Amino acid sequence: MRQTEVSRNTLETQIRVVLNLDGTGRCRLDTGLPFLEHMLDQVARHGLVDIEIEAKGDLHIDAHHTAEDIGITLGQAFAQAVGDKKGIRRYGHAYVPLDEALSRVVIDLSGRPGLEFHVAFTRARIGEFDVDLFSEFFQGFVNHAGVTLHIDNLRGVNAHHQAETVFKAFGRALRMALEADARMGDVTPSTKGSL
Repeated sequence: MRQTEVSRNTLETQIRVVLNLDGTGRCRLDTGLPFLEHMLDQVARHGLVDIEIEAKGDLHIDAHHTAEDIGITLGQAFAQAVGDKKGIRRYGHAYVPLDEALSRVVIDLSGRPGLEFHVAFTRARIGEFDVDLFSEFFQGFVNHAGVTLHIDNLRGVNAHHQAETVFKAFGRALRMALEADARMGDVTPSTKGSL
């Protein structure tokens, strides 16, 4: 089973993540960041992964440390749960629209961290959430998951729609990359023989 539990405790945050990559889209979140929870729920549902996150952070300062550390801890859990990557597709991509907004996400479970984040949000905050923290979340994730991730919002006027298309596409791209590739058998999808 591709599942794990990871805890990360610092002077700024205490994060616990339970992750099942072969789930059904179940999500249980308690982070103090409602809009980020709404986005993570999209990842679970569209990626068909089960995600449980409990986070306590220094929200009296702002949401930066909590959002970033959730990304870091989720990335650590992903790296553990995905295992040796034998027999998977490795690459995934998705385009997702929501009304006027359209985003594309492409992922490579390469073992190498890399993020290209190109989202020109039309406003600085969605509710109480600072949109700058989305890139911090994804940077923390890729650094610790060891994935290459390209995120492009191709169009959008409503910032909520822009964010939602990004996270839905991220879930869909993850789902594709994690799928078993029957033609690969028990082979690692790399000319190096390991990822």
